[in-house]
Amino acid sequence: MPDAVVIGAGPNGLVAANLLADAGWSVQVLEEQPEPGGAVRHDRGVDPDFVNDLFSSFYPLAAASPILSALRLQDHGLRWSHAPHVLAHPLSDGRCAVLDRHIDTTADSLEAFAPGDGAAWRRLWDLWDTIRSDLLGALFTPFPPVRATTRLALRLRAAGGLRTARSLVLPVRRLGEEEFRGEGGRLLLAGNALHADLTPESAGSGGFGWLMSMLGQTYGFPVPVGGSGALTEALVRRLAAHGGEVRCGQRVAAVAVREGRAVGVRTAGGETVPARRAVLADVAVPVLYRELVGPEHVPAQLMEDLRRFQWDFATYKVDWALDGPVPWQAEQARRAGTVHLADGMDELTRFAAQIAMHQVPDRPFALFGQMTLSDPARSPRGTESAWAYTHVPHDIRSDAGDEGITGDWGPADRERMADRVERQVERFAPGFRSRIRARRVLAPPTLQELDANLRGGAINGGTTAMHQQLVFRPVPGTGRPETPVAGLFLASAGAHPGGGVHGAPGANAAHAALRAHRAPGLVRAQRLLSRRDRTGHPV
Repeated sequence: MPDAVVIGAGPNGLVAANLLADAGWSVQVLEEQPEPGGAVRHDRGVDPDFVNDLFSSFYPLAAASPILSALRLQDHGLRWSHAPHVLAHPLSDGRCAVLDRHIDTTADSLEAFAPGDGAAWRRLWDLWDTIRSDLLGALFTPFPPVRATTRLALRLRAAGGLRTARSLVLPVRRLGEEEFRGEGGRLLLAGNALHADLTPESAGSGGFGWLMSMLGQTYGFPVPVGGSGALTEALVRRLAAHGGEVRCGQRVAAVAVREGRAVGVRTAGGETVPARRAVLADVAVPVLYRELVGPEHVPAQLMEDLRRFQWDFATYKVDWALDGPVPWQAEQARRAGTVHLADGMDELTRFAAQIAMHQVPDRPFALFGQMTLSDPARSPRGTESAWAYTHVPHDIRSDAGDEGITGDWGPADRERMADRVERQVERFAPGFRSRIRARRVLAPPTLQELDANLRGGAINGGTTAMHQQLVFRPVPGTGRPETPVAGLFLASAGAHPGGGVHGAPGANAAHAALRAHRAPGLVRAQRLLSRRDRTGHPV
């Protein structure tokens, strides 16, 4: 009997398993898919000569994560690679904003948009340099991060206090207008905010866009050499070296609960896998409580709160094998690993508004990845392994492009949307389509089939908006990995601090399980909290 069973071999589940194994626990990880990794996997499914990442590709949060750094995955085969530029945002008139690990390059790029904007970027960098260590400490530790938050508050006071805090909760459109005269700096911030589901007019999108921009400025957007799955392979090898086991093709159908405590899991094949000490779930929050645990074991208020749980935007992705490099009009884009495609701030707002109105965007904002540029091992010399993803509504009611995309994501929908994404690329890279050797479409249902946590193509475990962060994540009054079921811990992106490949939810869940085992009184208290009447009140 293992000490712990981990449901899901995504990065958070594997981080949790590694930390428990480090503590001397026996650990078994059960994964539904035929291979581990969750949303960190690659294959050669587009063309046998090309490596394409199935989901995530660039990992600034992994590079910044003290959790992953402490695992020393480089000792288990992981190597990182960088494109010459981190990110580019070209415009149709030939101008291009560039984010580069050398701040002079970034500042010079923005200065070309408007005099003084280079200095404005340096001021944002100075703020980051002042609060970086404490901000990352608050981000990657369990909620509430009391010590890190106290230090961060002191740093913020020294850096401007409430005025600085105000800037970080601004919508990114407003933050850009206050900080920059030209469009370049505004686009870098806003495009990075839309890596999540934070629109230009969303409160807090300014702080998130600034955070992602500064991560890129500091750490770049690195990629694992050989494919994103190399990160997963390193985690699995490290776990095996410490005695842990990963079993694939094992879908967990239920968490076994006895007298208010999780005592193991049952698989879809009928096997019962007991857990001596804990069950950790790298599982989407609504699935965990509604399907694996069941309403009879959780407070009624939690089930009611889940009715208001909000997923992040659905994601639509296209992978390509290209016969040559992308023919960008802007020379700087030819050296950037990531390229943002939208012709100005108003086009970003228009894109977000169409999603809000349940329309398929007619000019989809796209994140474009040039993987061979970032890692030459991805495809033959002179070619390019590329992808782009964009967002669409979960509930589609009309097509702003007037091409009849319905949202059923059958073959006609998939091909029409892929053509639309390619036309968006062509606006900034005329001749792009002539270089396509092969393509693959990953519509929202396909993403979910490949990773059940990506419900409807949502890639962040729930919205990044302020109303579902911190103490509101995943539902009001939570924010920690402990659950109402003793011995069951939430280890997925649904927990604080949310999506991104950094390992924090898994690490926080592992540490919570270890604390509970060391202090049995905490387990008894957790069990009492789980005993609620049908209205959610303690009994």
